[in-house]
Amino acid sequence: MDPVPAADPSAPPGPLTHLSPPDSSEARPRSGADGRSLPGSWTSCQPAPTPGSPPEHVAVLREGVRQCLQQQCEQTVWILHAKVAQKSYGNEKRFFCPPPCVYLAGPGWRVKPVQGQAHQPGETGPTVCGYMGLDGASGSAAETQKLNFEEQPDSREFGCAKTLYISDADKRKHFRLVLRLVHRGGRELGTFHSRLIKVISKPSQKKQSLKNTDLCISSGSKVSLFNRLRSQTVSTRYLSVEDGAFVASARQWAAFTLHLADEHCSQGDFPPREGYVRYGSLVQLVCTVTGITLPPMIIRKVAKQYALLDVDEPISQLHKCAFQFPGEPAGEGGTYLCLAADKVVQFQASPCPKEANRALLNDSSCWTIIGTESVEFSFSTSLAWTREPVTPVPLINTLELSGGGDVATLELHGENFHAGLKVWFGDVEAETMYRSPRSLVCVVPDIAAFGSDWRWLRTPITVPVSLVRADGLFYPSAFSFTYTPEYSARPGPPGAPEPAADADALLESIHHEFTRSNFHLFIQT
Repeated sequence: MDPVPAADPSAPPGPLTHLSPPDSSEARPRSGADGRSLPGSWTSCQPAPTPGSPPEHVAVLREGVRQCLQQQCEQTVWILHAKVAQKSYGNEKRFFCPPPCVYLAGPGWRVKPVQGQAHQPGETGPTVCGYMGLDGASGSAAETQKLNFEEQPDSREFGCAKTLYISDADKRKHFRLVLRLVHRGGRELGTFHSRLIKVISKPSQKKQSLKNTDLCISSGSKVSLFNRLRSQTVSTRYLSVEDGAFVASARQWAAFTLHLADEHCSQGDFPPREGYVRYGSLVQLVCTVTGITLPPMIIRKVAKQYALLDVDEPISQLHKCAFQFPGEPAGEGGTYLCLAADKVVQFQASPCPKEANRALLNDSSCWTIIGTESVEFSFSTSLAWTREPVTPVPLINTLELSGGGDVATLELHGENFHAGLKVWFGDVEAETMYRSPRSLVCVVPDIAAFGSDWRWLRTPITVPVSLVRADGLFYPSAFSFTYTPEYSARPGPPGAPEPAADADALLESIHHEFTRSNFHLFIQT
């Protein structure tokens, strides 16, 4: 089925609030940071190279960070999994569906590391093997599955754990998946954890209430859709995207952002709407990787192969549902999203002669919907001079800017922080203080550190925000920081006409109002 290009409704807004003094109401955290003071003492991180440190070490480290940013030699581990897992009882094995997937992305996987040097071109293909299981498990072969990574057309390596399950002997209500990556030579690369997964006994058949939000699906959340003919596991097909087209795949699944759509907006250009998705709503499915989307469709509840046209209750995890294309006259059954072998097509449903609020579907038009989660870990070992595991990988969630004038501080909120981390703005190291495993605070470097002509810049300077471990391990992030200049005039050549008096007054006021940094500071993702 041909996709429709979609504007990403989750894209960040344009201008963000500029730096204000600490007592200003404009100095607020962004992206949902609540601004609460987190517990923990203020402890200084590993010290930066002091004036007494060998200048060669400082120069080599800065040049290494610059090369990491320019060459983009990072390695990314991406774990994709369902939000809920159905428990197995007795001797049955209800394998997780969709199965947890691991993607290895980035050019760093395709180079051979040389100790003490930057990465050099080497053998192709994955240099690691993976093992996945549940946290708290014994780690035996029966409870851990080996992942066989395969190269994808987009150069990513893909591995899938198809036989994982949780038995009724495990009484936990939540668990995490654990991925262990090991180099071919046996040296451990690291241990990576998924997001929390909720354990359920079986899909709820009762009418859902918004009081049980754990199982409801909200607009803007990620979902997966699969079809299983006659309840046979071997017949499972997942809605996916290949070569720019929607397909039904037996081996790979895709995550889609489920949006409540506005019927008055044109296709591919719809504003995001908040709230929980109910049956009867007009929705759009947007692929989280490619950004392509299906046309707007009405989501219907399915019971015994009938689409229920008058149900408006909230959608729940692992519910059977159908997707109806709008626009057909009532009483004709409607056209529904359907699979035929590995293709995604349209199916003409039959109206129910006895009940006008039902439409008869075929098996291939009935989909199971489930929420999904993902977590992404990025790092580069090209600067590291030790062979320690790369985990725990720090994750930055939000940034909070405080202060102004000569001194501004940036607080990083996230996960897996420790005292051995330094914050870098581009290739400039910032003075960093460790606050807690979820908070780092750094001093924003002076703009002069990025060039001698900073006084005459007319365009903003945007630099990436990264973390570097004490042993040189480099952790890139999706965040950047922007210095935005105020107006200032470069001195003219001798004999140039003098500026007007009001211009002198304007420049003088700017000179007194702003400090020598003469910059507003912006946070940007």
